[in-house]
Amino acid sequence: EEKAPDVDLAPVSKKGLAHPARPGAGTVGKKVMIRANHFLVNVADNNLFHYDVSINPESKSRAVNREVLSELIKLHGKTSLGGKLPAYDGRKSLYTAGSLPFESEEFSVTLVDPEKKDKEKAEREYKITIRIAGRTDLYHLQQFLKGRQRDMPQETIQVLDVVLRESPSWNYVTVSRSFFSTTFGHRGDIGEGLECWRGYYQSLRPTQMGLSLNIDISATSFFKPVTVVQFVLEFLNLRDTSRPLTDRDRVKIKKALRGVRVETNHQEDQIRRYKITGITPVPMSQLIFPVDERGTRMSVVQYFMQRYKYNLQYTSWPCLQSGSDARPVYLPMEVLCPCLLRHI
Repeated sequence: EEKAPDVDLAPVSKKGLAHPARPGAGTVGKKVMIRANHFLVNVADNNLFHYDVSINPESKSRAVNREVLSELIKLHGKTSLGGKLPAYDGRKSLYTAGSLPFESEEFSVTLVDPEKKDKEKAEREYKITIRIAGRTDLYHLQQFLKGRQRDMPQETIQVLDVVLRESPSWNYVTVSRSFFSTTFGHRGDIGEGLECWRGYYQSLRPTQMGLSLNIDISATSFFKPVTVVQFVLEFLNLRDTSRPLTDRDRVKIKKALRGVRVETNHQEDQIRRYKITGITPVPMSQLIFPVDERGTRMSVVQYFMQRYKYNLQYTSWPCLQSGSDARPVYLPMEVLCPCLLRHI
């Protein structure tokens, strides 16, 4: 009976591959010093602990979550948290070098919400639950870096990456895995109400010399720090502000500003923030809405004059809209400024 020829089967996964070791360093030539965008990172030999974080009421904003955790650390850092300075990813995970003095604990903090009107509503209470999720030791990472282990401990790399992002996340504007600031260079005008900011991207990489922090330059667009009216004038390239906006103009504005958070500027002592959900189909001069439970109706123009003594000028333009279609909040463009946000 004829035997089948021997066939080298491919490994079932990359983990089965044994890469050949480097035979040695070069011995010929001249040594030169070069600059590279890599920086060696030394890590203390300490166990890393992973904790699940649950915040109630839940927020989709990393900035709000970080504010909540920051307040928690201020109140309980030296007591209940055992003097630890945790690294937080802004979502569900928190990491510490060494364990916290508990496996599960619930805390309560109160923050001032700038989007609310009166003082009573301005304070919001948050419940934070911190629960042990796992432990990561650095042994496997050290073995991998020394070439004694084939599998890269990706989870450990991710934990250290979160730790290295902690400080810049507080000091700079974070977009995905990059950090931006006006201190990094000139803000370049790119038209249509936008400007370009410089920043940098960072990533932790294992190398033959050890852990390396890779840093690359990056850039992205932000809204200019101008009023919404000024943004619209530049965005649509308008000169005549007295004529009504066309349906095409309205659609373009809606696409550009939907989801953007804006701040009011018609009250010096009170700034409120809103998230834009749409734009009204009719000019501001035609917008009438109920102002009380008795059904009293008033135009937006009348309301601003009566409530704030503010004479609206761009009455032929539509209002931006916040809230839902059932309970809309009408926002005249001339009393709004975009918050510091990247243009998406």
